[in-house]
Amino acid sequence: MTVTDTTDADHPPPEERPQLAGPAVAQEFARLFDQYAVPMHRYLARRVGAEQAHDLVSETFLTAFRQRESYDPALAAAKAWLYGIATNLARRHVRQEIRGLQATARAGRREADNLAAHDGLVAERVDAQNLARRIAPAIADLSDGDRDVLLLTSWAGLTTVEVADALGIPVGTVRSRLHRVRRQLRTLTTSEEAHDHD
Repeated sequence: MTVTDTTDADHPPPEERPQLAGPAVAQEFARLFDQYAVPMHRYLARRVGAEQAHDLVSETFLTAFRQRESYDPALAAAKAWLYGIATNLARRHVRQEIRGLQATARAGRREADNLAAHDGLVAERVDAQNLARRIAPAIADLSDGDRDVLLLTSWAGLTTVEVADALGIPVGTVRSRLHRVRRQLRTLTTSEEAHDHD
């Protein structure tokens, strides 16, 4: 996982804000599904596993269709609205998410042990696995709000404005949570690297 320090410009990119009412609503939802289902599946698969992600993508679009009258294009872009629904559904599966992160940590330890004797390219893989091993438990320990902000930004690729719209919180709150989480993760990885060199 890559955590970057990029911030959004003062003006967000042009956003898609369709009207989800009227006779063409089925075609509009089909288009939204074609546009967002694959990246949303990638995001959800990293949170709850690939099999569960299939169900959650379907559930996200079914929920969105049922709640289409509550969508207000003036309040959020369709992308943010859909990812907000997906994140709320994923939150219900938080136990699986935390177990998945802990499994990533265990797998990273096992692979690092198995590959430690190799050099060159294998050494880079061990470094990446060690980083995943250190970060996964820390992500599992985050509050729901902090974890959602981090993963929507890093795994789903949403901007801070889109994350704010998805979660229904101010942009400033998203930025402060990201800053705090990044600082925690940097402190963790720095202390681990210092420990590894001792």
